[in-house]
Amino acid sequence: MSSYRLVFGKMCHLPVGIEHQAFWAIKEMNLNAESCAEERLQLQEIEELRLDAYDSAMWYEERTKMLHDKNLRKNELKVGQKVLLFQSRLKLIPGKLRSRWIGPYTIISIRTNGAIELRGSNPDSSSFLVNGHRVKPYRDGTEVCMVDDIPLLMPNSLQ
Repeated sequence: MSSYRLVFGKMCHLPVGIEHQAFWAIKEMNLNAESCAEERLQLQEIEELRLDAYDSAMWYEERTKMLHDKNLRKNELKVGQKVLLFQSRLKLIPGKLRSRWIGPYTIISIRTNGAIELRGSNPDSSSFLVNGHRVKPYRDGTEVCMVDDIPLLMPNSLQ
């Protein structure tokens, strides 16, 4: 037994031995030209399959993005409009039937980066900034519905 095996419990593979084995494998493949040609064809087929898989993945991503973007609704908010704010810290409070939306708040200003400045319903309340993705329009008691191009007002009790 070698001293290396006594200390570490496994054989020592020196880089010279690995290089020697690689040299003999290359030499053996170079002597057999037919097997090299077969291996080269297999590598080309594998490369073609990889490129096909890449193309189909790109096509799938484009199609999925197109379908997703088609269903997005543009949230058009205006200054002075009433909105509801998503309460993200509600996770700590138990109760699954409790609403995650609080408000209504009034929009004071809309920034170019998507931030929205809100103020509470009290006139003396202070304003604060929130991300535009955390708000949705507030709808009061009456809602306008279009039935056969005729606008109808629906009261709260029928909604």
